[in-house]
Amino acid sequence: MTKFIKLSPLVIGVVALVGFVIYLNWPAEDKAAPQRLGGATSVVIATAEIQAFPIVVEALGTAVANESVNLTAQQAETVKSVFFEDGDIVKQNQLLIELSDREEKARVHELDINIAEAKRQLNRIKGLAKKSAASEQLLDEQRAGVDGLEAQKDVLDAQLSELQVRAPFAGRLGIRQVSIGSLVRPGDVISTLDDLSILKVDFSISELHFASVANGQSIVATSIAYPGENFTGVITSIDSRIDPVTRAIQVRAQIPNGDLKLRPGMLLQINVEKRVVDALVIPESALVPEGESQFVFVVDGESKARKTKVIIGQRKPGWVQIIDGIEAGQEVVIEGTLKVRDGSGVKVVPPPVVTSKY
Repeated sequence: MTKFIKLSPLVIGVVALVGFVIYLNWPAEDKAAPQRLGGATSVVIATAEIQAFPIVVEALGTAVANESVNLTAQQAETVKSVFFEDGDIVKQNQLLIELSDREEKARVHELDINIAEAKRQLNRIKGLAKKSAASEQLLDEQRAGVDGLEAQKDVLDAQLSELQVRAPFAGRLGIRQVSIGSLVRPGDVISTLDDLSILKVDFSISELHFASVANGQSIVATSIAYPGENFTGVITSIDSRIDPVTRAIQVRAQIPNGDLKLRPGMLLQINVEKRVVDALVIPESALVPEGESQFVFVVDGESKARKTKVIIGQRKPGWVQIIDGIEAGQEVVIEGTLKVRDGSGVKVVPPPVVTSKY
């Protein structure tokens, strides 16, 4: 009597998965077999050539505002009026906060009355002095009295100006920290003000590159906030000392920021171009690292791949400078390096065409 074995769905699923994995890998081994038997490996090549190659110093720096200040009051008083909102762009000397000034204005009014009366008396004494009815001493005393009252008014005017908070320069305000009726004291922060039209960025470079930087030299900055966008600036100052511990020197650059994209505190990648040299370059994908050495596969006239050690120099995205090992005009493998071996035959094919599906 025939017996049927009942298999669980889990066992069936595992068997199916193993079979599918074997199916996916089997053709790949079959395709590699002709190459192991001496068939030519399909590769993409590029020609080593002389190009203008910029030598760049890279550094990191933090952006700071061209001018930055915490706005504070000079007198302890309550806030009478507020003339700005958070984030406002203000002009130089624009009135921002007015503190209570009733007592000072009353004293000014009193002094105005006293000065007017003192001047009237001075004019009367001048008239009497012309008729010899008043002495010169009395006239001088009255003049001194008028001058003293006007000096007192100047002091009160200065005190009145200290009850007004104005923008010391044009810029963008931060978040307002006070309201009408608030008691503020000297040192209390009312808001912040930053001049963002120009941003400064400080960064350090190695002592090795000290001779390659100078005031007026161009720099290019990038930020992760704006992928693919470059911000150009110039070096404005170089520190007078090299740090004896890090052997680095501080450099400051300025970046125009008319569109206000950059903000203080941003981390910027700084590239300083030292010089441009005519260098032998190849695509970076041609390199085959082994330990601390670098190799490339050079395709000779017999369509054979020859493994060749090279000495590399500077890099830039997608390219590398070759100092020694190959010469201009030689062809190197840039795609298929993992499939070829030293002396194996190769078949040069054109690079794949990348098409967008949108």
